[in-house]
Amino acid sequence: MKIIHCADLHLDSKMESNLDKEQASLRRIELVETYERMVEYAKDNDVRAILIAGDLFDKPHIRKDVKKRVVEQIVNAPEIDFYYLKGNHDRCDFMEEGIDDIPSNFHMFNSDGWTSYQCDAVTITGMELNSSNASTMAQRLVLDSAATNIVMLHGQQSDYEGRDGAEIINITSLKGKFIDYLALGHIHKYIYEQLDDRGVYCYPGCLEGRGFDETGDKGFVLLEIENGEITSEFIPFALRRLHEINVEVTADMNLQAVATKARELLLDVDEQDLVKFVITGEREMDDELDIIRFVRLFENKYYFVKCYDRTKTLIDYDSFKYDKSLKGEFVRIVQAQDMDEDEKAKIIEIGIRAIMGEDL
Repeated sequence: MKIIHCADLHLDSKMESNLDKEQASLRRIELVETYERMVEYAKDNDVRAILIAGDLFDKPHIRKDVKKRVVEQIVNAPEIDFYYLKGNHDRCDFMEEGIDDIPSNFHMFNSDGWTSYQCDAVTITGMELNSSNASTMAQRLVLDSAATNIVMLHGQQSDYEGRDGAEIINITSLKGKFIDYLALGHIHKYIYEQLDDRGVYCYPGCLEGRGFDETGDKGFVLLEIENGEITSEFIPFALRRLHEINVEVTADMNLQAVATKARELLLDVDEQDLVKFVITGEREMDDELDIIRFVRLFENKYYFVKCYDRTKTLIDYDSFKYDKSLKGEFVRIVQAQDMDEDEKAKIIEIGIRAIMGEDL
């Protein structure tokens, strides 16, 4: 028996934080298409059930066409059971809007208490967390020790940095509860850890990366259950990956040398991917890196490219020691201040450019 565990699809996200209007519109479409491709993968690989552990959608108001396409996939795959547990972003009851008959293969959970479903030889149990039930949810969980138990939750692992105000899941409180596989959602990267002597817990991450805080492979987890034993495999499935490329430079490198080094770091990056360069290292004050020109060297080769200059400016203070000009006086005043050397260098660079009448 095979089961897909996915979460955090965030369908109908605006996708406008990095992309222009046309690219953002395309990426919104691609998010839905990846969901559809996942269902097709499930059909082709005899997957029995798909667990959606929260944040199927991104916001309260979802376009009608997106909701329709989600429902169509469920209706057109009657051999697959869909188990949908709402996350902190899910605010629309898409199955209750214009749907005469909720498909028999679609199953939901609620916040009133634990709900269990039997899927062949596996028991799937879940509860939607809120401020009222999060602290007591573990105490209320009662499972059959003889069953193969999958538990679904959406929330923030207690020892992981929080985001988006989701409820906290105390992993420790779920130990010894006869859980074989704890299917979680909310953290947007793949995490697979031992829960206790019997079971494991897993965040599959998001299905598609949406920003540069979601770099690397994204996808879902494929479970295989045989004779009560669960094995799992992370399946990379995103149409596009996001990459943050750190390019460290030295003061003697010109733009072409920096670009050459960047190309060496792009060997495993597909042309359909999104790339963010971060230029680090040191450079002379008069050798400003032309970021616009640097980006233009790559922007036609990848779906999206951006670049941040995080280099440190080298200041030759001795050359200004006896300089009687306004520049020299400004450098000496800043140098005498009690502050971080990097901060001094940045202030001096901006100040000298202003004195010289350059655009800031």
